[in-house]
Amino acid sequence: METKKFTYFEEEDMLIGCLEEFPNYKTQGETLEELKENLRDIYQEITSGTIPHVRHVGELDVACSEPT
Repeated sequence: METKKFTYFEEEDMLIGCLEEFPNYKTQGETLEELKENLRDIYQEITSGTIPHVRHVGELDVACSEPT
């Protein structure tokens, strides 16, 4: 089973969320289960190429190494 992290918050009577890997693509749901299903749909669209010009979040190690 593959999992993806997501963040969400409540706004008025809706839950708004996005996948951490793709923070520019938000969706909503009335319940947490509906939000998760909508996030799964967005993930499928992003990874299938349906959505063009997808922005990704990467990780960069910026620690300076000590001179030897």
